[in-house]
Amino acid sequence: MKITLRIFAALFVFFGSVWFLQGINVLPGSFMTGQTKWAVIGSIAVVIGILLFVFSNRVRNVPG
Repeated sequence: MKITLRIFAALFVFFGSVWFLQGINVLPGSFMTGQTKWAVIGSIAVVIGILLFVFSNRVRNVPG
């Protein structure tokens, strides 16, 4: 469970960062480039990823 949450947290942070950078026109070459909507969505995804990582540290590993 803990490993799964950390994998999802890392994916949220990674893709959220990419979306944010494309939204603020730093990473060009996509339909998302320069669109504020994707900067907001990316920011939300990064926050969710960080929260998932913090939550994964609180989860006990239950055998089975």
